[in-house]
Amino acid sequence: MAVNSPISPWWTPNRFADRKPFLEKRAAITNRLRAFFAENGFTEVETSVLQVSPGNETHLHAPRTEITGAGAAAATRYLRTSPEFSAKKLLAAGEQRIFEFARVFRDRERSDLHLTEFTMLEWYRAGEPYAGVMADAVTIVASAADAAGSRHFKFRGRTIDAFAEPEMLTVAAAFERFAGIDVLATIDGAEGDRPRLAAAAGKVVRITDDDTWSDIFAKVLVEHVEPNLGNGAMTLLYEYPTPEAALARTNPDDPRVAERFELYACGVELANGFGELTDADELRRRFGHAMDEKQRRYGERYPIDEDFLAATAAMPPASGVALGFDRLVMLAAGATAVDQVIWTPPQEN
Repeated sequence: MAVNSPISPWWTPNRFADRKPFLEKRAAITNRLRAFFAENGFTEVETSVLQVSPGNETHLHAPRTEITGAGAAAATRYLRTSPEFSAKKLLAAGEQRIFEFARVFRDRERSDLHLTEFTMLEWYRAGEPYAGVMADAVTIVASAADAAGSRHFKFRGRTIDAFAEPEMLTVAAAFERFAGIDVLATIDGAEGDRPRLAAAAGKVVRITDDDTWSDIFAKVLVEHVEPNLGNGAMTLLYEYPTPEAALARTNPDDPRVAERFELYACGVELANGFGELTDADELRRRFGHAMDEKQRRYGERYPIDEDFLAATAAMPPASGVALGFDRLVMLAAGATAVDQVIWTPPQEN
C-alpha cells in the first residue's frame, strides 16, 4: 500500500518559490496603500500587542499570557484581536487620521480565510462621517487590484470588477431580497424580538431553542445573504440592525439601525467599519451584555478595559474601519487561501 510522503516545510526553496509571486504582490500592495494614506494626511502608528482586554465580543477568543513585573508580581495579558482600543486612545490624545498594519490574534479560527495570527489594516478619521471611510475602503480595494496588476478578483466561482461602482445595499434590503424577511420589523427599540425573528426565519434556516436573536440573524446572513454579496462588483452592506451594532453608534434618524457597514468581494467579507460610538455608558452596557453571553456559552469572560472607556468618553466623533489585509492580498493576487500570501505560514502540528 502506498504511503503518503510528508509535506515539506514552507521554507524549502521549491515550495517557497511557488508562493514568491504572491508575496511580491503583497509587497507592492503594501507600498501602494502606504502611499494612499500618506497622500491623504494619515499618520502610520504602531500600537501595543499585549492588552488588559482583547475586546469584549461574545464570539472572539484571544490567546493569553502571564507577564511578570520587576517585583515578581504576575499579571494576565491578552494578545490583541484588533488595535481598536489603542487606536481610539490615540484619537482621544489628539490624533486626527491614523492607520496601522497590525498583527492580531484570534483563537478558534483556522480555514482558507482564517488564521490565528494575521494582519489587520485599520484606519480612523476623527471628525468625519462614516461615509468617508466607506469611500476609503472602496478606493483601497481598487488600489490593491491596480498594484497587483489585476482588474478582476476571482474566488470560488465568483468574479468582481475591482474598479466597478460598488453595490450599496442596506441589511434590511438584503434580508428582504435574499431571504424574504423584514428584519427591521423584529427590532423593538434597540433590542431584537427573538420570537418574531424566529417566526419569520423558520422557513429558511434551522432554529434551535437555544438560539438568540443574534444567532438567528447570523444564520440568515451566512446562509442566504453573504453568498449573494460581492458578485460582479463590491458590495457595501450597511445600516446593521442595532442589536448587531458592536461598537458603532446608533443612526440618529432611525434607532433601529446603526452606523455600521461591511464590504464584500466574491462573497468574502473584507472590511467592517463604524461610525464610532463615544458614549462610554452605552459601551459598558454592550460589553456587559456580550460578556454575560460569553460566560453562558463558553464559560469565560474578558475584563473591561476601564482606561479604554475613559478614553472613549474623551475622544472626538470619529469613523474607522478594520480590513483583513491577508484576504485582500489573496483576492488581488489570485491566490486561493490566505496561507499563500503570508511570508511565514503557521507551523502545523
